[in-house]
Amino acid sequence: MAWNEPGNSGGSSGNDGKNNGGDNEGNKDPWGNRNHNNNSDGPPDFDEIVRNLFGAFTGKKGGGNRGGGGNANSNGSLPLAPMIILVAVIAVVTFIGKGFGVVNEQERAVVLRFGSYVETKGPGLRWNPPLIDKVFTENVTRVRLWSTQEEMLTKDLNIVDIKLSVQYSIDSAEDFILRVKSPIDSLQQAANSALRHVVGSALMHDVLTEGRAAIAIEVRSRLQEYLNAYTTGILVDKVNIEDSNPPKQVQGAFDDVIKAREDEERFQNEAQSYANGVVPQAEGESARMIEAARAYKDEVIARAEGEANRFELLLTEYKKAPEVTRQRLYLEAVQEVMEKSSKVMVDVEGGNNMMYVPLDKLMEASNVAASEGRRGFTRQEIEQLTNHIKSEILNDLPDSTSRRSGR
Repeated sequence: MAWNEPGNSGGSSGNDGKNNGGDNEGNKDPWGNRNHNNNSDGPPDFDEIVRNLFGAFTGKKGGGNRGGGGNANSNGSLPLAPMIILVAVIAVVTFIGKGFGVVNEQERAVVLRFGSYVETKGPGLRWNPPLIDKVFTENVTRVRLWSTQEEMLTKDLNIVDIKLSVQYSIDSAEDFILRVKSPIDSLQQAANSALRHVVGSALMHDVLTEGRAAIAIEVRSRLQEYLNAYTTGILVDKVNIEDSNPPKQVQGAFDDVIKAREDEERFQNEAQSYANGVVPQAEGESARMIEAARAYKDEVIARAEGEANRFELLLTEYKKAPEVTRQRLYLEAVQEVMEKSSKVMVDVEGGNNMMYVPLDKLMEASNVAASEGRRGFTRQEIEQLTNHIKSEILNDLPDSTSRRSGR
């Protein structure tokens, strides 16, 4: 029975008054100036508390008068209209608050309304009605990495083990979220397909050595074509062939082949270096010989021209005095020939004897004597001896001398 029901005021009627006596008269209810339940230590009446709360909300005292209960019904219950309004206000505030959200600089928000695409929102504050709109956010600036390692068959029917990595980002958040059920799986399958197509069209030597960069570029181009056809919204930034090796069973043989290729390249570099040193030297020597030949040519031409000019001048002098010029030419020719000889021959005109003086032998004897510590003939002494012999011979032949002088 509620506190505000008739017959329950004052705590003096019925059995309650008998059991509690006069003690209940002093225990008043703190919410409506009424007594608590039969137990003085029990909680306050819940209906009274609710009425006071709604009274504060509506501007009226929830307790009303002590006897009649104010705005409450005859059985003590609250009116229905204020409760409905309060619930409606709380629901509206909650609905509006749950619709707010923030889109970061790196993100894009895809909005669906009743399951249909509406728009894609950029960075900033957004509001979408909950339970009506569904929002999916996706980071479109972060570069993501996916890698795989596969064994593939080359064009020349060899097996290679390739490790591939793909760096990609989200180009279209709408396509990435809505167009394909699992875009990452599509990326993996497309990358494997593109890699197998490119490697299957290349030779093993190119896959293992210098052709890896070209293969990576071709795989990226073909992979992007596949992803665009699938409308995955993925942009491939870079494809790397991180490693490519032959099967482990034949790794040793391939290492020997690679070493042989390295030796070949080293020998070629050494030969090229030697050629770079020899060829310029040969070219310089050739240029020097050409210049020397040109200088000799110029020298011979200049000497010939000089001799020709001298002969023309000599011809002029010969025409003036033929006998004197002829004798002078003879003496100059004999002097030029004899001055290079180490032997002296004395020819007496009109005589049958010719004296031979071996100056070279005398010089050799003098050198031997000097080496043995003995004194030998000096060159000056030999020349004096020769001149003395010449003078003695000329003195013994007066007739020839007189004839020569007269002539």
